[in-house]
Amino acid sequence: MSIDTATGLEAPAELSSERVKDIFSHIAKKYERFNAVSSFGAYKLWLAGMMRQAPIEEHHDVLDIAGGTGDVTFTVARTKHPRHIQCTDLVPEMLEVAQTHVDEGDGAGVPIDFEVVDAQDIPYPDDSFDAITMAYGIRNMPDRPRALSEMLRVLKPGGSLVCLEFSTPPNRAWRALYRFYLHRFIPFWGDLITGDKEGFVYLTKSIEAFPDQEGLAALMREAGFTDVTWKNYTGGIAAVHVAKKPE
Repeated sequence: MSIDTATGLEAPAELSSERVKDIFSHIAKKYERFNAVSSFGAYKLWLAGMMRQAPIEEHHDVLDIAGGTGDVTFTVARTKHPRHIQCTDLVPEMLEVAQTHVDEGDGAGVPIDFEVVDAQDIPYPDDSFDAITMAYGIRNMPDRPRALSEMLRVLKPGGSLVCLEFSTPPNRAWRALYRFYLHRFIPFWGDLITGDKEGFVYLTKSIEAFPDQEGLAALMREAGFTDVTWKNYTGGIAAVHVAKKPE
């Protein structure tokens, strides 16, 4: 079933996919600055935590889903030095920014290729990758069960999915403060930095409509993943889930 990612209600997939393309194509060149400012730098701590949890080795082939401007790809390259990274995203303008970073030497010597890919219809053969990374991606996908099934399909047996996503703080007071920040400041920062206030109103809505930590873990299990675990960061504002494909 496809949903409207802003509400969680059933809707045609095209509604959310076209909205995501439109938003991120316009903010691609300012996306990294927004991340840094709006999270007060915490996103770097989340990426570091993601790498600590990621079972990626030097002989691995890695698929980065919703790779955007390359934050996760380049962090994997620097910290894990895998054999190859395939960085994909739905929005070509985001990958163009990532390519400029490679041209500037951010790939740490790791072979990196880029391709526009819809994660709900991954164009790679079964059992192709040792690990899949994904940050802030699954939340924007209208058919999440299909996307997770596709990721499971292209993972090698025993391979891992490592997913960083906004989540739900378990502490009630912290959760209320976080929601206040989402509503009052995310659209403000988005408008100030990118000029696209409405795009960041969508971001706020999509975060609130997204399943909590256990809800995402349940989606992964339903897709066929096993050994699903997660770790909260910044009080649960973000969480990193790790899930395995059965041997």
